[in-house]
Amino acid sequence: MNFNLTQIPERTQKPRQHGLTMVMDKGLSLEEARNFLSAASPHVDIVKLGFGTSFVTPNLRQKIELYQAANIPVYFGGTLFEAFLIRNQFEEYVRTVQDYGISYMEVSDGSIIIPHAEKCGYIEKLAKLGLVLSEVGSKDAEHIIPPYKWIELMSAELSAGATYVIAEARESGNVGIYRGSGEVREGLVQEILTQIPAEKIIWEAPQKAQQLYFLELVGCNANLGNLAPHEVISLEAMRVGLRGDTFHLFLDKE
Repeated sequence: MNFNLTQIPERTQKPRQHGLTMVMDKGLSLEEARNFLSAASPHVDIVKLGFGTSFVTPNLRQKIELYQAANIPVYFGGTLFEAFLIRNQFEEYVRTVQDYGISYMEVSDGSIIIPHAEKCGYIEKLAKLGLVLSEVGSKDAEHIIPPYKWIELMSAELSAGATYVIAEARESGNVGIYRGSGEVREGLVQEILTQIPAEKIIWEAPQKAQQLYFLELVGCNANLGNLAPHEVISLEAMRVGLRGDTFHLFLDKE
C-alpha cells in the first residue's frame, strides 16, 4: 500500500487461494485491457472472458497473452462451454482451451440442462487438464433452486474435482443467489455456508450492495466475482474499510 494506516484488515497475498477478485471482461480492447492492468492488476486474481464473447473478440490470443503476462489466469465464460457442449463439440472445446494456453476452465449449466452426473463427469475430465470452476444456479429467474439442492450440487461438484464453485448471478446480479431486485437471498446464502466452506465459493456480486453484504458476512477475504474492470480499485478499498460502506467495519470498537 502507498502509506501506513493501522487497523487495516489483513488481505491474503497473491497468488491467493481465497480472497479472490474475479473480473468479467465483456469485450475490452487490447489497449483498454492494458490500461485496466496498469491500474488494477495487483488486485485482480482471475479474468473471465464473459459468456461467449471470446468467439467474436478480435485479437483474442494477444489479449489472453496480455493477461497471462501479468500472471493473471484467464478463462472462457461458462456459456461458451455450454455452446460447445450442446453442439456435441466437447473434445473441440478441450482442444480450443489447450490451443490458447488456458489452464482455468468453467463448467456450467445455466443455459442448458445437463444431467448432474454428466456435469460432474465433465468436471472430472477437465480437472485432469487444469483448474476447474463449476457454476451452480440457473440463469432463468423463474427456476428457483431450494437451499438443500444448492448444497448438494456444490458438494458433488467439489468432490468431482472443481477447485471453486461459483454461485450464479449473471452479469447483472438478479438471478440465482439474488432476487430480481438484486437483493441477496440471505437465508439461502447462510444455509449454503453451513455446509460449504466460504473459501471454496466465488459469489458473483456485480453490484456494490451485494459486495458489501459478503464482506460483512464473510470478511475482507470473501471471494467475489463478475466485477467490472473499472470497479476493482473501489472494491479493494471497500475490502479494507476505506470506503464509507465499510469504514467502521474493521476499526477497534473502542
